[in-house]
Amino acid sequence: MFVPRTYTVESVTSGHPDKVCDQISDAILDECLKQDPFSRVAVETFGSHGLLVVGGEITSKADVDYEAVARRVYADIGYTDELKVIVNIVKQSPDIAQGVDTGGAGDQGIMYGYATDETPEFLPLGVVLAHRLAKGLENLRRSSVLPWLRPDGKTQVTIQDGKVKTILVSTQHSEGIEQSEIREAITEKLIKPTFSYSQEYENVEILVNPTGKFVRGGFEADTGLTGRKIMVDTYGGLIPHGGGCFSGKDATKVDRSGAYMARHVAKELVAHDKAKQCLVSVAYAIGRAEPVMVQAINEKGQDISALALAYDWRPNAIINLLSLRQPNFRENCCYGHF
Repeated sequence: MFVPRTYTVESVTSGHPDKVCDQISDAILDECLKQDPFSRVAVETFGSHGLLVVGGEITSKADVDYEAVARRVYADIGYTDELKVIVNIVKQSPDIAQGVDTGGAGDQGIMYGYATDETPEFLPLGVVLAHRLAKGLENLRRSSVLPWLRPDGKTQVTIQDGKVKTILVSTQHSEGIEQSEIREAITEKLIKPTFSYSQEYENVEILVNPTGKFVRGGFEADTGLTGRKIMVDTYGGLIPHGGGCFSGKDATKVDRSGAYMARHVAKELVAHDKAKQCLVSVAYAIGRAEPVMVQAINEKGQDISALALAYDWRPNAIINLLSLRQPNFRENCCYGHF
């Protein structure tokens, strides 16, 4: 078994500073792909107290106003404060391009994919619930059901022996709202509907804004950085991670495409009853199309790599199979890539 009996996982809203940066990086990727599906993009975003820095490498025929994209995303998320924006983007190194142009991987690295039959999403229960809470929090804000909600927020779920033990919701809010009102509203409008609240959950510990106040959020309160929520994006830290983030990278970067493919194959094997849980590992060398390793094991620790090796793991084949030149990366940036 890959997932421990007791574990805790988290998610964040689209207004969390790190997720803001992820979305800006992915929105720039999308704009490039709209005009040039073969764009090579590696963009990082950093935000801190009125400052936003966008940097990286882009080789593309697209004509994109990077600053305008960043400001549009920031406003769309729900922030109204003014930002100073600095852009420093150059072309991709030709040393890397000579290997990628022939179909090779855009970098070396190790990626992991996981699936379980525990939920319809083929993800651990806690991961599904944490994302559902965070997404629900954003829905309540955007629909104005709770007009005092603000963009920043985090959720967390603790699972013990397959049951929910603790639910934590931290949400930014406007000034002047009492803690008791926030707790009651979040419990009634978010937690109960999300968990189909019943007798079973009466003994669950519920924590809402445990510090008692969360008015300052986003870049006003904290810094943000692309790629700093890699566990939220994947399996909540329950499964190994190779360390490479997804956002801001086109699919020639195997950090993204390799991890997407590993998840796809793991999910396929579980869906076709080849395993109840499946962990897939893949590794690449820069400039080489064929992976240097593909391994799959089931919940019993048995090697089922032969089943995974039946798939085509070359980057271009993955891109075509999963339609990874389509400009919809920002859309899938929040609440888990899988």
